[in-house]
Amino acid sequence: MKFKADLHIHSVLSPCGDLEMSPSNIVAKAKEMGMDIIGLTDHNSTLNAEVTRRLGEKVGLHVLMGAEVTTKEEVHCLGFMPTVEKLAEFQAFLDSRVVWFENDVDKFGYQLVVDEEENVLDEVPHLLINALDLPLLELQQKVYELGGIFIPAHVDRPSFSISSQLGFIPSDLKFHALELSYYCKRGGYQFLRDCPWFAGYNFIQSSDAHFVEDIAKIHSELEMPSFSFDNFKAALRQGEQVIL
Repeated sequence: MKFKADLHIHSVLSPCGDLEMSPSNIVAKAKEMGMDIIGLTDHNSTLNAEVTRRLGEKVGLHVLMGAEVTTKEEVHCLGFMPTVEKLAEFQAFLDSRVVWFENDVDKFGYQLVVDEEENVLDEVPHLLINALDLPLLELQQKVYELGGIFIPAHVDRPSFSISSQLGFIPSDLKFHALELSYYCKRGGYQFLRDCPWFAGYNFIQSSDAHFVEDIAKIHSELEMPSFSFDNFKAALRQGEQVIL
């Protein structure tokens, strides 16, 4: 079976996420766009992931629970956890590496934890878009230790990516796939011509949506017999077709 997936979506927890990006609106729009799987990936926090999963479960949408983590090198990476318990461990790990800088709502935006009815439960006080005191390789090791999925984000972008911050893929870095941004042309051919050392890997392509209308503006298709976290992980390893 083929599953349509948009694995990089921000909610109202990300300061750059629009206030319309509640878990309920995200799930509704993803279903409207025909998605089977989405990834909830707020900056350096997983606190809206479980509620999004619960809402998705009610309408037959599979939600991968994770975060877009900014490493010490200012590389963005997607990390997804297999269970709620592992998600809580991952959150505690991220919290332990926070470099405290108070959020300025007027400058950066709100960082809201909400419930299924869009009631505000909490507001994260420290700025979530800052880099953590967490090297790239250590983040990768932790995600694997927890049985998660690790995907370096938007590797074609001129900022906050492996290509912009490092210019190469470390030989000891393990990952399940690399992500191309919405702005990368179909298949990433120009990017791979410019950066041939990124060729030969499996890629996904995601929307990195911060606004409701951007959800599923691009997606990937993955082949698997049925959805499960392990099947999804295996599908990433086997490769996927990028769909514009």
